[in-house]
Amino acid sequence: MQTELNYLDRNEFNFEPSQEVKDAIRNFDLNKLCFYTRIYDEGKKSIFSVFLSDKYGIDEKQVLLGYGAEDLLKMAVHFFLTAADGNKTMLIPKFSWWYYKSIADEVEGRTLQYPVYETEDSFAYDMDGLKQMIDNEHPKILLVASPNNPTGNGLTPAELETLVNMVPQDTIVLVDEAYASFVTADTSYVKALVEKYPNVIICRTLSKFYGLPGLRLGFGFIGKGQLMERFAKYANKYLGYDRLSEEVGIAALQSEDHYRQIAKVMDEARDMYTNEIGTLPGFKVYKSMANFILIKYPLPLKEALQAAFAGESYKVKFMNEPDINSHMRITLGRKEQNRKVADVILKIARQ
Repeated sequence: MQTELNYLDRNEFNFEPSQEVKDAIRNFDLNKLCFYTRIYDEGKKSIFSVFLSDKYGIDEKQVLLGYGAEDLLKMAVHFFLTAADGNKTMLIPKFSWWYYKSIADEVEGRTLQYPVYETEDSFAYDMDGLKQMIDNEHPKILLVASPNNPTGNGLTPAELETLVNMVPQDTIVLVDEAYASFVTADTSYVKALVEKYPNVIICRTLSKFYGLPGLRLGFGFIGKGQLMERFAKYANKYLGYDRLSEEVGIAALQSEDHYRQIAKVMDEARDMYTNEIGTLPGFKVYKSMANFILIKYPLPLKEALQAAFAGESYKVKFMNEPDINSHMRITLGRKEQNRKVADVILKIARQ
Protein backbone atom coordinates (compact mmCIF):
# COMPACT_ATOMS: atom_id res chain seq x y z
CA MET A 1 0.00 0.00 0.00
CA GLN A 2 1.47 3.33 -1.06
CA THR A 3 1.74 5.95 1.64
CA GLU A 4 0.31 9.36 0.75
CA LEU A 5 2.92 12.08 0.45
CA ASN A 6 2.78 15.11 2.72
CA TYR A 7 3.77 18.08 0.57
CA LEU A 8 5.42 20.57 2.88
CA ASP A 9 7.75 21.93 0.20
CA ARG A 10 5.39 24.13 -1.84
CA ASN A 11 3.83 26.46 0.75
CA GLU A 12 0.41 25.03 0.00
CA PHE A 13 -2.55 24.69 2.40
CA ASN A 14 -2.91 21.53 4.48
CA PHE A 15 -6.19 22.53 6.11
CA GLU A 16 -9.80 22.79 4.93
CA PRO A 17 -11.40 25.81 3.27
CA SER A 18 -13.86 27.86 5.29
CA GLN A 19 -17.53 26.95 5.43
CA GLU A 20 -18.28 30.12 3.48
CA VAL A 21 -16.04 28.91 0.65
CA LYS A 22 -17.68 25.49 0.65
CA ASP A 23 -21.12 27.07 0.57
CA ALA A 24 -20.17 29.41 -2.28
CA ILE A 25 -19.19 26.40 -4.41
CA ARG A 26 -22.15 24.26 -3.31
CA ASN A 27 -24.69 27.01 -3.95
CA PHE A 28 -23.19 28.44 -7.14
CA ASP A 29 -25.73 28.95 -9.91
CA LEU A 30 -24.29 26.99 -12.83
CA ASN A 31 -26.40 29.01 -15.26
CA LYS A 32 -23.98 31.90 -14.66
CA LEU A 33 -21.40 29.97 -16.66
CA CYS A 34 -23.62 30.23 -19.74
CA PHE A 35 -23.18 34.00 -20.09
CA TYR A 36 -20.42 36.59 -20.03
CA THR A 37 -20.34 38.86 -17.00
CA ARG A 38 -22.69 41.83 -17.28
CA ILE A 39 -20.76 44.02 -14.86
CA TYR A 40 -18.27 44.85 -17.62
CA ASP A 41 -21.07 46.81 -19.32
CA GLU A 42 -20.97 49.11 -16.28
CA GLY A 43 -17.27 49.82 -16.74
CA LYS A 44 -16.32 47.43 -13.92
CA LYS A 45 -14.01 44.44 -14.22
CA SER A 46 -15.70 41.99 -11.89
CA ILE A 47 -17.87 41.60 -8.82
CA PHE A 48 -14.60 40.60 -7.16
CA SER A 49 -12.83 43.84 -8.10
CA VAL A 50 -15.85 45.81 -6.85
CA PHE A 51 -15.72 43.86 -3.58
CA LEU A 52 -11.98 44.58 -3.23
CA SER A 53 -12.56 48.25 -4.00
CA ASP A 54 -15.06 48.46 -1.14
CA LYS A 55 -12.94 46.38 1.24
CA TYR A 56 -9.73 48.35 0.71
CA GLY A 57 -11.35 51.74 0.02
CA ILE A 58 -9.51 52.01 -3.29
CA ASP A 59 -10.95 53.11 -6.64
CA GLU A 60 -12.04 50.05 -8.64
CA LYS A 61 -10.01 51.30 -11.60
CA GLN A 62 -6.88 50.79 -9.45
CA VAL A 63 -7.75 47.16 -8.70
CA LEU A 64 -5.97 44.48 -10.73
CA LEU A 65 -7.06 40.86 -11.15
CA GLY A 66 -5.06 37.94 -12.46
CA TYR A 67 -4.64 34.21 -12.72
CA GLY A 68 -2.90 34.14 -9.36
CA ALA A 69 -0.39 36.77 -8.25
CA GLU A 70 2.14 35.15 -10.59
CA ASP A 71 0.05 36.33 -13.54
CA LEU A 72 0.05 39.92 -12.30
CA LEU A 73 3.79 39.81 -11.66
CA LYS A 74 4.46 38.40 -15.12
CA MET A 75 2.25 40.96 -16.87
CA ALA A 76 3.88 43.83 -14.98
CA VAL A 77 7.43 42.66 -15.67
CA HIS A 78 6.74 42.03 -19.36
CA PHE A 79 4.90 45.34 -19.78
CA PHE A 80 7.43 47.61 -18.13
CA LEU A 81 10.62 45.88 -19.30
CA THR A 82 9.47 46.25 -22.90
CA ALA A 83 8.60 49.95 -22.60
CA ALA A 84 9.72 52.45 -25.25
CA ASP A 85 12.51 53.87 -23.07
CA GLY A 86 14.48 50.63 -23.51
CA ASN A 87 15.29 50.26 -19.80
CA LYS A 88 15.28 46.50 -19.18
CA THR A 89 16.85 46.41 -15.71
CA MET A 90 15.03 44.88 -12.76
CA LEU A 91 16.35 44.57 -9.20
CA ILE A 92 15.28 41.57 -7.10
CA PRO A 93 16.31 40.30 -3.64
CA LYS A 94 19.43 38.12 -3.46
CA PHE A 95 17.42 35.27 -1.93
CA SER A 96 14.04 35.14 -3.62
CA TRP A 97 11.60 33.20 -5.78
CA TRP A 98 13.24 31.89 -8.97
CA TYR A 99 10.18 33.02 -10.95
CA TYR A 100 11.16 36.69 -10.82
CA LYS A 101 14.28 36.23 -12.94
CA SER A 102 12.54 33.75 -15.20
CA ILE A 103 9.80 36.15 -16.29
CA ALA A 104 12.36 38.91 -16.89
CA ASP A 105 14.42 36.51 -19.00
CA GLU A 106 11.36 35.92 -21.20
CA VAL A 107 11.61 39.50 -22.44
CA GLU A 108 15.43 39.65 -22.33
CA GLY A 109 15.39 41.63 -19.12
CA ARG A 110 18.53 42.35 -17.11
CA THR A 111 18.04 41.07 -13.56
CA LEU A 112 20.35 42.16 -10.74
CA GLN A 113 20.20 40.98 -7.15
CA TYR A 114 20.24 43.51 -4.35
CA PRO A 115 21.74 42.60 -0.97
CA VAL A 116 19.93 40.62 1.70
CA TYR A 117 21.88 39.92 4.85
CA GLU A 118 21.49 37.50 7.73
CA THR A 119 20.73 38.88 11.19
CA GLU A 120 20.81 37.13 14.56
CA ASP A 121 17.45 35.46 14.00
CA SER A 122 16.23 36.56 10.57
CA PHE A 123 17.17 38.17 7.26
CA ALA A 124 16.86 41.81 6.25
CA TYR A 125 17.14 44.03 3.20
CA ASP A 126 20.30 46.12 3.15
CA MET A 127 18.71 49.52 2.61
CA ASP A 128 22.01 51.36 2.18
CA GLY A 129 23.28 48.84 -0.32
CA LEU A 130 19.96 48.90 -2.14
CA LYS A 131 19.99 52.69 -2.34
CA GLN A 132 23.47 52.60 -3.87
CA MET A 133 22.33 50.05 -6.48
CA ILE A 134 19.29 52.15 -7.35
CA ASP A 135 21.48 55.24 -7.84
CA ASN A 136 23.99 53.32 -9.96
CA GLU A 137 21.60 51.26 -12.08
CA HIS A 138 18.44 53.40 -12.31
CA PRO A 139 16.27 50.26 -12.73
CA LYS A 140 12.97 50.14 -14.57
CA ILE A 141 11.55 47.85 -11.86
CA LEU A 142 12.42 47.40 -8.22
CA LEU A 143 10.79 44.17 -7.10
CA VAL A 144 10.24 43.74 -3.38
CA ALA A 145 8.86 40.63 -1.70
CA SER A 146 7.35 41.22 1.71
CA PRO A 147 7.39 38.72 3.31
CA ASN A 148 10.13 37.25 1.18
CA ASN A 149 10.34 33.65 0.04
CA PRO A 150 12.37 31.71 1.20
CA THR A 151 13.80 33.88 3.99
CA GLY A 152 10.50 34.87 5.61
CA ASN A 153 11.51 38.46 6.38
CA GLY A 154 9.24 41.38 5.58
CA LEU A 155 8.99 45.16 5.66
CA THR A 156 6.86 47.37 7.87
CA PRO A 157 4.62 49.91 6.08
CA ALA A 158 7.08 52.65 7.13
CA GLU A 159 10.05 50.71 5.70
CA LEU A 160 8.13 50.08 2.50
CA GLU A 161 7.44 53.78 2.10
CA THR A 162 11.11 54.57 2.79
CA LEU A 163 12.01 52.18 0.00
CA VAL A 164 9.53 53.79 -2.42
CA ASN A 165 11.11 57.16 -1.70
CA MET A 166 14.52 55.79 -2.70
CA VAL A 167 13.62 55.31 -6.35
CA PRO A 168 13.17 57.78 -9.23
CA GLN A 169 9.57 58.37 -10.28
CA ASP A 170 10.09 56.44 -13.51
CA THR A 171 11.07 53.28 -11.59
CA ILE A 172 8.18 50.93 -10.89
CA VAL A 173 8.08 49.51 -7.36
CA LEU A 174 6.51 46.08 -7.75
CA VAL A 175 5.61 44.62 -4.35
CA ASP A 176 4.87 40.91 -4.02
CA GLU A 177 2.71 40.54 -0.91
CA ALA A 178 1.63 36.93 -1.39
CA TYR A 179 2.23 36.22 2.31
CA ALA A 180 1.36 39.63 3.76
CA SER A 181 -1.92 38.58 5.42
CA PHE A 182 0.08 36.44 7.86
CA VAL A 183 1.75 39.60 9.16
CA THR A 184 -1.29 41.73 9.95
CA ALA A 185 -4.97 42.14 9.17
CA ASP A 186 -4.44 45.90 8.83
CA THR A 187 -4.30 46.81 5.15
CA SER A 188 -4.78 50.58 5.46
CA TYR A 189 -1.21 51.22 4.29
CA VAL A 190 -2.05 49.74 0.87
CA LYS A 191 -4.54 52.53 0.15
CA ALA A 192 -2.10 55.14 1.47
CA LEU A 193 0.72 53.92 -0.79
CA VAL A 194 -1.18 53.60 -4.07
CA GLU A 195 -2.92 56.94 -3.58
CA LYS A 196 0.30 58.78 -2.75
CA TYR A 197 2.75 57.15 -5.18
CA PRO A 198 1.97 56.78 -8.91
CA ASN A 199 4.72 54.19 -9.47
CA VAL A 200 3.62 51.48 -7.02
CA ILE A 201 1.99 48.12 -7.77
CA ILE A 202 1.07 45.81 -4.88
CA CYS A 203 0.24 42.17 -5.70
CA ARG A 204 -1.68 39.80 -3.43
CA THR A 205 -3.22 36.35 -3.77
CA LEU A 206 -5.72 33.92 -2.28
CA SER A 207 -3.16 31.11 -2.53
CA LYS A 208 -1.38 31.47 0.82
CA PHE A 209 -3.25 32.91 3.82
CA TYR A 210 -6.65 32.01 2.33
CA GLY A 211 -5.41 28.58 1.31
CA LEU A 212 -6.76 28.46 -2.25
CA PRO A 213 -3.74 27.96 -4.54
CA GLY A 214 -5.86 25.73 -6.78
CA LEU A 215 -8.28 28.60 -7.39
CA ARG A 216 -5.57 30.62 -9.18
CA LEU A 217 -6.99 33.99 -8.21
CA GLY A 218 -4.71 36.95 -7.57
CA PHE A 219 -5.38 40.61 -7.09
CA GLY A 220 -3.47 43.83 -6.77
CA PHE A 221 -3.58 47.59 -6.52
CA ILE A 222 -1.89 50.17 -8.70
CA GLY A 223 -0.97 53.85 -8.37
CA LYS A 224 -2.54 56.56 -10.50
CA GLY A 225 -1.03 57.99 -13.67
CA GLN A 226 -1.09 57.64 -17.44
CA LEU A 227 1.49 54.84 -17.57
CA MET A 228 -0.28 52.91 -14.84
CA GLU A 229 -3.63 53.41 -16.59
CA ARG A 230 -2.16 51.87 -19.75
CA PHE A 231 -0.90 48.89 -17.77
CA ALA A 232 -4.28 48.45 -16.04
CA LYS A 233 -5.95 48.28 -19.46
CA TYR A 234 -3.29 45.85 -20.67
CA ALA A 235 -3.92 43.58 -17.69
CA ASN A 236 -7.71 43.62 -17.93
CA LYS A 237 -9.68 40.76 -19.46
CA TYR A 238 -12.07 42.12 -22.12
CA LEU A 239 -14.89 39.67 -21.36
CA GLY A 240 -14.47 39.61 -17.62
CA TYR A 241 -13.36 36.90 -15.21
CA ASP A 242 -14.24 33.39 -14.04
CA ARG A 243 -17.71 33.71 -12.48
CA LEU A 244 -17.23 30.84 -10.02
CA SER A 245 -13.79 32.02 -8.89
CA GLU A 246 -15.17 35.51 -8.26
CA GLU A 247 -17.78 34.24 -5.81
CA VAL A 248 -15.38 31.82 -4.12
CA GLY A 249 -12.82 34.60 -3.75
CA ILE A 250 -15.34 36.89 -2.07
CA ALA A 251 -16.37 34.07 0.26
CA ALA A 252 -12.74 33.49 1.25
CA LEU A 253 -12.17 37.15 2.07
CA GLN A 254 -15.34 37.08 4.18
CA SER A 255 -13.94 34.16 6.21
CA GLU A 256 -11.22 36.03 8.10
CA ASP A 257 -11.93 34.35 11.45
CA HIS A 258 -11.53 30.85 9.98
CA TYR A 259 -8.14 31.61 8.50
CA ARG A 260 -6.94 33.55 11.55
CA GLN A 261 -7.55 30.41 13.62
CA ILE A 262 -5.39 28.41 11.22
CA ALA A 263 -2.71 31.11 11.42
CA LYS A 264 -2.62 30.47 15.19
CA VAL A 265 -1.76 26.83 14.53
CA MET A 266 1.13 28.07 12.40
CA ASP A 267 2.23 30.44 15.17
CA GLU A 268 2.37 27.47 17.56
CA ALA A 269 4.46 25.55 15.02
CA ARG A 270 6.94 28.42 14.72
CA ASP A 271 7.37 28.41 18.50
CA MET A 272 7.84 24.63 18.53
CA TYR A 273 10.50 24.70 15.84
CA THR A 274 12.30 27.58 17.55
CA ASN A 275 12.26 25.97 20.99
CA GLU A 276 13.03 22.39 19.95
CA ILE A 277 15.10 22.66 16.76
CA GLY A 278 16.66 26.07 17.24
CA THR A 279 18.48 24.86 20.37
CA LEU A 280 20.21 21.94 18.63
CA PRO A 281 23.95 22.32 17.95
CA GLY A 282 24.55 23.71 14.48
CA PHE A 283 20.86 24.44 13.83
CA LYS A 284 19.21 27.82 13.43
CA VAL A 285 15.51 28.61 13.07
CA TYR A 286 14.77 31.97 11.47
CA LYS A 287 11.84 34.19 12.30
CA SER A 288 9.19 33.95 9.61
CA MET A 289 6.21 36.13 8.76
CA ALA A 290 4.83 33.61 6.26
CA ASN A 291 3.30 30.11 6.15
CA PHE A 292 6.73 28.48 6.10
CA ILE A 293 9.84 28.45 8.23
CA LEU A 294 13.50 28.39 7.21
CA ILE A 295 15.89 26.20 9.17
CA LYS A 296 19.67 26.03 8.88
CA TYR A 297 21.27 22.68 9.68
CA PRO A 298 24.83 21.24 9.71
CA LEU A 299 25.59 20.49 6.06
CA PRO A 300 27.00 16.98 6.79
CA LEU A 301 23.48 15.98 7.88
CA LYS A 302 21.88 16.86 4.53
CA GLU A 303 21.79 13.39 3.00
CA ALA A 304 20.58 11.78 6.22
CA LEU A 305 17.81 14.37 6.58
CA GLN A 306 16.74 13.91 2.97
CA ALA A 307 16.61 10.13 3.36
CA ALA A 308 14.70 10.38 6.64
CA PHE A 309 12.02 12.64 5.19
CA ALA A 310 11.68 10.42 2.12
CA GLY A 311 11.26 7.41 4.41
CA GLU A 312 8.43 9.14 6.23
CA SER A 313 6.77 10.26 2.95
CA TYR A 314 7.32 13.91 3.78
CA LYS A 315 8.59 16.45 1.25
CA VAL A 316 10.32 19.59 2.50
CA LYS A 317 12.34 22.04 0.41
CA PHE A 318 16.11 21.60 0.63
CA MET A 319 17.67 24.83 -0.64
CA ASN A 320 20.61 24.61 -3.04
CA GLU A 321 21.33 28.26 -3.84
CA PRO A 322 24.74 29.76 -2.99
CA ASP A 323 24.99 30.95 0.64
CA ILE A 324 21.73 29.19 1.52
CA ASN A 325 22.55 25.57 0.61
CA SER A 326 22.48 24.28 4.19
CA HIS A 327 18.90 25.37 4.76
CA MET A 328 15.51 23.74 4.46
CA ARG A 329 12.21 25.53 3.98
CA ILE A 330 9.26 23.83 5.61
CA THR A 331 5.62 24.67 5.01
CA LEU A 332 3.70 25.06 8.26
CA GLY A 333 0.96 22.45 8.22
CA ARG A 334 -1.40 20.70 10.59
CA LYS A 335 -0.28 19.98 14.15
CA GLU A 336 0.47 16.31 13.47
CA GLN A 337 2.48 17.21 10.36
CA ASN A 338 4.52 19.81 12.22
CA ARG A 339 5.16 17.33 15.02
CA LYS A 340 6.33 14.64 12.58
CA VAL A 341 8.74 17.03 10.84
CA ALA A 342 10.26 18.12 14.15
CA ASP A 343 10.64 14.50 15.26
CA VAL A 344 12.43 13.56 12.03
CA ILE A 345 14.91 16.41 12.49
CA LEU A 346 15.43 15.57 16.17
CA LYS A 347 16.08 11.91 15.36
CA ILE A 348 18.80 12.71 12.78
CA ALA A 349 20.37 15.47 14.88
CA ARG A 350 20.75 13.16 17.91
CA GLN A 351 22.23 10.18 16.09
